[in-house]
Amino acid sequence: MTQSGSEDSLRRTLGLGDAVVVGLGSMVGAGVFVVLGPAARAAASGLLLALGAAAVVAYCNAMSSARLAVVHPRSGGTYVYGRERLGEFWGYLAGWSFVVGKTASCAAMALTVGAYVWPEQAHSVAVAAVVALTAVNYGGVQKSARLTRVIVVVVLMVLAVVVIVCLRSAAADAGGPGPGLELGLPSGAGGVLQAAGLLFFAFAGYARIATLGEEVRDPARTVPRAIALALGITLVVYVAVAVAALSVLGPGGLGNASAPLADAVRAAGVPELVPVVRVGAAVAALGALLTLVLGVSRTALAMARDRHLPGVLAAVHPRSQVPHRAELAVGAVVATLAATVDVRGAIGFSSFGVLAYYAIANAAAWTLSPAPAARIVPAVGLVGCVVLAFALPGVSVAVGAAVLAIGAAAYGVRRWRTARRREQ
Repeated sequence: MTQSGSEDSLRRTLGLGDAVVVGLGSMVGAGVFVVLGPAARAAASGLLLALGAAAVVAYCNAMSSARLAVVHPRSGGTYVYGRERLGEFWGYLAGWSFVVGKTASCAAMALTVGAYVWPEQAHSVAVAAVVALTAVNYGGVQKSARLTRVIVVVVLMVLAVVVIVCLRSAAADAGGPGPGLELGLPSGAGGVLQAAGLLFFAFAGYARIATLGEEVRDPARTVPRAIALALGITLVVYVAVAVAALSVLGPGGLGNASAPLADAVRAAGVPELVPVVRVGAAVAALGALLTLVLGVSRTALAMARDRHLPGVLAAVHPRSQVPHRAELAVGAVVATLAATVDVRGAIGFSSFGVLAYYAIANAAAWTLSPAPAARIVPAVGLVGCVVLAFALPGVSVAVGAAVLAIGAAAYGVRRWRTARRREQ
């Protein structure tokens, strides 16, 4: 396999700030504007408990990923970790879960952009967004990181305004008839777990940091620090936004809102901010789409290097030093999905795939040290991933399991054909 310094290797150009921004662009964009409503519908007044449960599992996964990234600082994330620590099949299954699930997520983010920018032409806008961001990624990872930095700043500013407006309104109405902030358990703990599984989708952005391991300077130090910082900042943002939205809408209103944060500022008595929130949502989805395409193409690169995907996708552009064929292929598939199907309901399916991906990451991290203390975090992460995956809506579990089975079958057929060729 080709290593650093050859024409197939990627250039290490990203620093700590760039890596943190890539993670924030994925997590903040995907979570606050997309998942908060469905999670509130599932958890009701247990939304904050669900957020905490998702954060605990995400923390365990992040620490496992960080430890693995130090030992294996190459592009591909858990595809590489699973292959090196558990065997070729598990690495392949992780890569399959990531590529398939996140490709659907890319289309969902593109359609989110279309829905906020021009609802009547959502599919056309989605395709245009995919084409534009694929072109940005094609130009080099540094350009992608710079654009993501701008997107993150804009989104965080919009969210700060939402939080301030909602909390001021809640404070002014304290003791009045407003919904207020309700805490506690919903009608069943299953709702909290299902919401946590959906919210986990929003925390999965740090995977993009790990998949960029071959393009980060001093990955042994940078990747673990970037993962911890991005996850911590995102959790603070999520808690603040969830509390603010619940304080003016209540769990019922938040769960039934088609555009939760726009409805929240309207309920707070500042309807003139609704367009600002809509722009912020579109920009956030663009940021998530940018980094999703970035991460999927890097995993496709790693799998193509090992011939689990067509070998032509392993090419690295000699000038921009990006996996240009993988990026074009991913962009084409996402654009096709965005043009032909509505995949906004794919959050559950994507969550199932990502949880399977991180279950393998935790199993791989378990092998790093025989010390019982070192195995606590990966053990909690592994159990948490399995529990949250099967707490998702039944359709998501069924489709996700079927897709994993198809991937496993394809791997088995490939291995059988390879063995037959060797025998001949």
